[in-house]
Amino acid sequence: MAIQRMDNVGIVVEDMDAAVAFFVELGMELEGRAEVEGPFADKCTGLEGVHCDVAMLRTPDGHSRLELAKYLSPAAVRTGPRDQPHNIVGTHRVMFAVDDIEDTVARLRPHGAELLGEVARFEDIFLLCYVRGPEGIIVGLAEQLR
Repeated sequence: MAIQRMDNVGIVVEDMDAAVAFFVELGMELEGRAEVEGPFADKCTGLEGVHCDVAMLRTPDGHSRLELAKYLSPAAVRTGPRDQPHNIVGTHRVMFAVDDIEDTVARLRPHGAELLGEVARFEDIFLLCYVRGPEGIIVGLAEQLR
């Protein structure tokens, strides 16, 4: 057997509280938060002296998770500006299905969300958009129309 499932998507953040608040407002549920450190953390990351705050969030259906990590040591490294365009090689985004895209964008704006473009219609099937959230994270939103 190759894989059983995708367990989670991990994102490194600098402001854990803001990132958690953003994804909770989106509709994710905070499963838990803990500090991680020690030899196992060093071994699996290939870094030395790892100490990080980790928050695990799950989608309401329970099938998908997002792991946010704030590195206390070694310090997180930024490789570019937070407002990189969507087409940068290696840029990652997380896509969520939502029931009301306009309402979702409106609720996320107070948490720093900014539309990258605008809400667009794909045929008569989906409304789609990308928003930039905390830490420059690109979040895709999709509302199925039929």
